[in-house]
Amino acid sequence: MTADERSEPAITAAERPMLEGWLDYHRDTLALKCAGLTDAQLREASVPPSQLSLLGLVRHMAEVERHWFRNVMAGEDAKSLYCTDEDEDGDFHPTEADTWKEAGTAWRAEIDAAREIAAIHELDDLSVGRSRKGKQFNLRWIYTHMIEEYARHNGHADLVRERIDGTTGD
Repeated sequence: MTADERSEPAITAAERPMLEGWLDYHRDTLALKCAGLTDAQLREASVPPSQLSLLGLVRHMAEVERHWFRNVMAGEDAKSLYCTDEDEDGDFHPTEADTWKEAGTAWRAEIDAAREIAAIHELDDLSVGRSRKGKQFNLRWIYTHMIEEYARHNGHADLVRERIDGTTGD
């Protein structure tokens, strides 16, 4: 993935294509931040004592996609991919055995599932499932939250990538 392969939504797009376009743009941005790095580089922590890594961010976003689309929007009971009772932040703690191939595949599978779930709902449709606090959300809110979540973590990814090999850019 290169920066030229990403495309921003049309500036006159309707609401849904705009939301979906920006979400895809931010998904592509995270993939771009990881492109061309080895598994060891992807596991490299940003600045000790922080354990934040690009691989951890990808694993986290797989968990976030899974939670908001599968568990909340669709009402599934999809178990966590990386987090456990013993390590609630397991997504951010990749080990030497964890690879881009596995994490990237899991992340892309969750994105595919999210798209399938969203495709059968209107923006105003309320979620079947509920948040941990028992609230329902419409698809519009979930899209907006996901854009915010990716944008925030892509800022982290910018800094981590620059520390690894000096690469900067959006």
